[in-house]
Amino acid sequence: MKKSGSDLRSQVGQLIIFGFEGTEFTPELCNRLSVMQPGGIILFKRNLVSPQQTHALLRESQKAVATPMFRCVDMEGGLVDRLKDMIAPVVSTSQVAATKVKKLYREHGRLLGEEVRALGFNVDFAPVMDLGLESSSKVLASRTVSASAKETIVYAKELLEGLKDQHVLGSGKHFPGLGGSSLDSHVDLPIVERSWKQLWAEDLLPFRQLKSKMPFVMVAHCAYPAVTKDKTPASISKKWMTDILRKKIGYRGIILSDDLDMGGVLAATSIEEAATTCIRAGADSFLVCQKEDSVTRAYEAVLHEAERDRRFRELVKKAARRIVAYKKRSPELKRKMAPVPDDKCIDKLRRKNWEFTEEVRLATNRGLAM
Repeated sequence: MKKSGSDLRSQVGQLIIFGFEGTEFTPELCNRLSVMQPGGIILFKRNLVSPQQTHALLRESQKAVATPMFRCVDMEGGLVDRLKDMIAPVVSTSQVAATKVKKLYREHGRLLGEEVRALGFNVDFAPVMDLGLESSSKVLASRTVSASAKETIVYAKELLEGLKDQHVLGSGKHFPGLGGSSLDSHVDLPIVERSWKQLWAEDLLPFRQLKSKMPFVMVAHCAYPAVTKDKTPASISKKWMTDILRKKIGYRGIILSDDLDMGGVLAATSIEEAATTCIRAGADSFLVCQKEDSVTRAYEAVLHEAERDRRFRELVKKAARRIVAYKKRSPELKRKMAPVPDDKCIDKLRRKNWEFTEEVRLATNRGLAM
C-alpha cells in the first residue's frame, strides 16, 4: 500500500510545474522538490541574478527530482524577456514579424533557444499565437505577430523550429486565443465575444495548422460564451481542452493550463477547485507560479481527490503517463544540461543578440524603403 501511495504522489507531482521565491537552492526548496517530485519548475526575474547562479539553481533543483524536469522560462523577447538584464534585450515578436523575412523568424527562435539552453532551461513558453487584433492591442502589444492567422502561422512555425534547433521545447499560447480580449488575464477574467465560426477560422487556425509542431499548448484563462454558453475559463473547460483541442483538432502533445495563481481563473474558482477541475477537463499539466502556499494547496487538492475518486485517479494516471512517455522520447529532455556558462559564452550570446538585432533593423529599413 505504501508503494502505491508513493506512486500516486509522484504521478500527481508530474502534473505540476511550479514557481518559487528566492535565488538559491535552499533546504526548503530541496524538501519541496523531493517530496513533490514535480513535472517541472519555472523561473522568473525574481529568481535570476546571474547566468552562473541561474544554471546552479536549475542544476541543483534537477538533482532533487528523480525524473528529468521541464525547466521552464517565459522568453519571447520584447515585453517578456526574463534574461535581458543578464545577457541583453532580445527584439520583440512584432519587430521580427514586421520584417516579413522568414529566415529571421527561425533565427529569432534559435537566439531565444541558445540563450535559455545556455543557462540550463529546456522549455521556453513561446511563441505567442494570439492574433494581434485591435481589442487586445493594449494588453498584448508587441507580443503578437499580426492580425493575420496565416502570418502568425508562418512566424510561429519557424520560431518553434528555431527553438528545436537549439534543443529547447516550445509552447503555443494562449489557446484558444486572446486576440479578442481587452483584459489582462493576470488580473481579470477576459471574455471574448467572438462567434465559433470566427474562432475556428481565425483564432484557432494557428493551433490547428501547427498541432504536430507544438510540444505544449498553454490554455488561457479566458471565457468564450459563444462556445461554452457560460463564462467558464478555457483553462478549466472540458469543452475546450478535451472536445475541441484533443478530439476535434487532434492535438497529441501536452495540454497545459496557464498559471492557476492568476486572477483570470481565481475570479471564477479557488486554487483547489481550479487544479482538480483542469485535470477533469483534460489538462495534462498545470502551472502554479506565484505563491508557494498555492503550490501546496493545488498539489494536496489533486492528491486528495485522486485518493477519494477512482475515476479522477485514472485521469491523473493517464496524464502522468502521457508526460512521462513524452519525456522518455524527447531528445530535448534526454540531453545533459549545458556546461556552466562562463564569461566567454555570455559574451558570445551578447554578440549574436546584437548581430540579430542589426539584421532585424536592416530588414525593417529595407521594407520601409520599398
